[in-house]
Amino acid sequence: MTATTTTLTGIPFNRPYLCGLEREYVGEAIGLGALSGDGPFTARATGLLTRLVDAPEALLATSCTHALEMAAILLDLRPGDEVIMPSFTFVSTANAFALRGAVPVFVDCRPDTLNLDERLVDDAVTSRTRAIVVVHYGGVACEMTSILETAARHGLPVIEDNAHGLGGSYLGRPLGSFGALATQSFHATKNVQCGEGGALIFNDLSWFSRAEIIREKGTNRSQFFRGMVDKYRWVDVGSSYLPADLLAAFLTAQLEAFDDIQRRRHAVWSAYDTRLATWAASAGVQRPVVPVGCEHPAHLYQLLMHDLADRQEFIRHLGHRGIQATFHYQPLHAAPAGRRYGRTTPAGCPVTDDIADRLVRLPLFAGMTATELDQVIDAVTTYRPAR
Repeated sequence: MTATTTTLTGIPFNRPYLCGLEREYVGEAIGLGALSGDGPFTARATGLLTRLVDAPEALLATSCTHALEMAAILLDLRPGDEVIMPSFTFVSTANAFALRGAVPVFVDCRPDTLNLDERLVDDAVTSRTRAIVVVHYGGVACEMTSILETAARHGLPVIEDNAHGLGGSYLGRPLGSFGALATQSFHATKNVQCGEGGALIFNDLSWFSRAEIIREKGTNRSQFFRGMVDKYRWVDVGSSYLPADLLAAFLTAQLEAFDDIQRRRHAVWSAYDTRLATWAASAGVQRPVVPVGCEHPAHLYQLLMHDLADRQEFIRHLGHRGIQATFHYQPLHAAPAGRRYGRTTPAGCPVTDDIADRLVRLPLFAGMTATELDQVIDAVTTYRPAR
């Protein structure tokens, strides 16, 4: 079944998809009295997630933002430390590290995949660099071979912001399995969702024990419930990052339906890519680029228009036909907080500035009907950019 209610008329940008077992599992959690975190559904969802990303361990969190904040705490960052990351990303990627006093160092993106440009990372490293954060835009992998080589050469951990990437892969290996730590999002706009939620993935288990403490408000409460200590105490900094088992129950249903959700989303993505190809070529519009060796999870479908005015006119054109399309990230290096808390490499971020003005995302969700898909494609292909 699919969610059918929306406050928008026409075709929304996103419509959260329900696989059909969410209510049953939430009801089961209520019946068990498992309302707070780390209940049976937390364990089930965690097991499903670690198998998907081929990671040894994971901790569910209340959001991907909070998972990033946990990662920043684990790094023991001090004021003035630096963390390399793309400028073309969501604010949480930078905010998590700025909260610890670290300086986000913004690097430009590639013009094809819109990912962190791996060729610019080495020059961004200084004596104060403590980590490299990658973001797999749209679930298309960064060039991880090059980035991991750079990180190893400088002795730096890599953190994957994999909010878009669950189900994607690079050279046959799941995204989320490359960094010492990786973060996931289960926001309502993501392929698999529970309204609000996230996870911290551990590919290096040396981080795990402390992360449990950080997630439990800085206490060793998890060890207490496993019978490892006779009482739990405040032993470290931390916060309340543990989601309720009610959310984990909802998420369990979604993760169990992962293959079906992905099949539906890929059908929409592939239809866009095939049926818009001729129009895009004639209009001079760039479609998504997926390099050889990368498998994407059909998280989003973006187009790069000619310029800002063209992008805005295109969005208006679709809006007049009842279709909600939207732009995406605004460059962090040029944002007020980005200028205050971060810095940009001397090369600047000209590609980021350019693509942020031109990018538009089309509606894409698992419950999209064939009629809705046809309406979007018909609307797109009737648009003629002003040259």
